[in-house]
This record gives sequence, structure tokens and C-alpha cells, in this order.
Amino acid sequence: MQPDLKNIQLFIFDVDGVLTDGSINISDDGSETKRFSVRDGFAFRLWLNAGLKIAIITGRSGDALKHRMKALGIDDNLIIQGSRDKSDALDEIIKGTGITENNIAYMGDDWPDLPALTRVGFPTCPSDAEPEVISACALVTTQPGGHGAAREAIAHVLGAKGIYTPLQD
Repeated sequence: MQPDLKNIQLFIFDVDGVLTDGSINISDDGSETKRFSVRDGFAFRLWLNAGLKIAIITGRSGDALKHRMKALGIDDNLIIQGSRDKSDALDEIIKGTGITENNIAYMGDDWPDLPALTRVGFPTCPSDAEPEVISACALVTTQPGGHGAAREAIAHVLGAKGIYTPLQD
């Protein structure tokens, strides 16, 4: 059953394989870098400008993510790094925001995302997600992770809310 997307207030994203292409770049000095899509970032700004919330749940930790999310205006309290159990992390975000599961969208790509994906009102994934994740999702984007999948999912929900137009900035 498709949820009423007009009620979605919070979009939660995994990072590796969703906001990135899943690659891990490690330099000779051991520092890690990530490549994020500017298109996804633009969609984050549209979502936030509409008065909606974005949260991050990721199993990995790193400064690159902190810097990117800060630049986009994501609240530090809604960024959970190093999560071993994404369902527990979802509980933490629900407690912190007061937003119920039915009013949450989540985008994940791999098995660790399944416990959270199966609880939210609108589970989504990039086109290159694992088959088990694809089976659990109401929306599978045409774009792969790190290449505009988040933008596509956000546009889908904002469109259902009647507040997405290509002429926005």
C-alpha cells in the first residue's frame, strides 16, 4: 500500500551507496575522502527550504560526511554515524524529532538498512541497491547511488506534496 506522501516530514538517508557511489577513497596518508553529488545536495536544500527535516544514519564514520552535511545545513543531532543497528538509530531519531514512522521516508541500499526500511512509511532505494532491499522498497529510483538517486527520491516526494517545480532555487 502506497503511503500518503503529503504526510512525509522527515527523509532519512544512508550514506555509502546512497549519497555516494559506495567507493571508499583512501589516500597514502590514510585519510578517507568521499564524492557527493551536487544534485543530491541541491535537493537537500529544496527539502529543508520546504520546512522538512533530513537525517543521516550510516554504519561508517568520517569527517568528510560531517563537513558535507554541515555545508548543507543538516542538524548535527540528526546525523548518526557508526550505527551498528539502524533500527535502533531510527528509534533515536524518532525520539528526537517526535515524527512517527508513517511520516518518514528512508533511502538505503544494503542489508543493514532493511530493519529501518521495513518500518518507515516510504522506503526507497537507488537503482543499484541489493535485490532484497529493492524488494522492500516502494520507490526504486532510476539513478544509482551517488549519482542523483537522493535527488530523484526527494523530487518524487516534493512533487506528491505539490511543492516541487524545476523553477525553484
